[in-house]
Amino acid sequence: MTNQGLHEILASYDATAPLAEASTIPAAWYSDTRLPELERRAVFGHTWQVVGRVDQLSDPGRYITADVGGEPLAAVRGGDGVLRAFYNVCQHHAAAVLTKPEGRESVLRCPYHGWTYTLEGALKGVPEFDGVCKFDRTRNGLIPVRVDSWEKFVFVNLDSGAGPLQSFLGGLRDRVGPLDLSKLTFLERRTYTLNCNWKVYVDNYLDGGYHVPHLHKSLNSVIEYVDYTVETQDRFCVQSSPIHHTGADAATAAVRQGRAYYFWQYPNFMINCYEGVMDTNLVLPLDMDRCQVIFDFYFQDMSESRQSRNCHSIEVSERIQNEDVAICESVQRGLRSNAYTAGRLSVRREAGEHLFHRLLSADLRAGLKQHTG
Repeated sequence: MTNQGLHEILASYDATAPLAEASTIPAAWYSDTRLPELERRAVFGHTWQVVGRVDQLSDPGRYITADVGGEPLAAVRGGDGVLRAFYNVCQHHAAAVLTKPEGRESVLRCPYHGWTYTLEGALKGVPEFDGVCKFDRTRNGLIPVRVDSWEKFVFVNLDSGAGPLQSFLGGLRDRVGPLDLSKLTFLERRTYTLNCNWKVYVDNYLDGGYHVPHLHKSLNSVIEYVDYTVETQDRFCVQSSPIHHTGADAATAAVRQGRAYYFWQYPNFMINCYEGVMDTNLVLPLDMDRCQVIFDFYFQDMSESRQSRNCHSIEVSERIQNEDVAICESVQRGLRSNAYTAGRLSVRREAGEHLFHRLLSADLRAGLKQHTG
């Protein structure tokens, strides 16, 4: 297939339409096999992406590994205390230097031929390289990647020309700040693989609670649906609702108190907060109709007396996630049907989805234009 076909697919979505007149991105955007490569370059290759937590990199030598836009990466706390990130690719024969999700090392040693690098990425040891001519160690260190942190999260950006993280986050910083995430401590990670396109999961998250009364009966019992608000700004959306316990599901009410805040930062990161409780969702594409969603769970009170309650809170989240998994996989099947092309958006509920589709459209069109000239 030609690039002209991709131009036509992208042009089939009107990103200029106001919400009251807008439709979703077309079904082809979720099923055409040429889209993932364009998204890899134009979206995940140019946006700030979460790769881990700051607490994972608290001391010199601590590292994490991740895959962003198809690139193997590592973030490392240097001996000088500086946070750095590199392509996790040895400059000898391209093996991964660090092979575990996280750990701590005094030097970074490639398991293939034993080349070693300092925590700052400089080439240190080159076994059995006597006689090699015109070899400059200073030009064979690990290739750096831009890295920064905000609140509890470590971000990287593959685009050396992109703006700073703080600009990318925009007004999200001011909205999240009053919640004082520093009070929360990480407890557990759970990872889910879904048989749907990554955008289906984001759409579901951004429908302004539209699906909650129909799909999440227990959550709906504590959410004030009529007072549920949706706000969009810059590259983020915040959905919020008071929590009530009158007539609520007892198991859910026990671990969902205060006010609910659901933050989404373009393109694929979510922060969900209740009183004393937070989980984050990172949505990663695997292929056209599969994605991975990583949940990290945090709590304010980590005492032994609260252990059971914290575990129960995670189980409540898992029940809701299982409901979302089922509906997202159903949507993916429907998107392949000849009966569906695109749908309209609720003005009351789906402003976040509208923002997502417009931002995505802008990145994909710019990426295709850059690639084809």
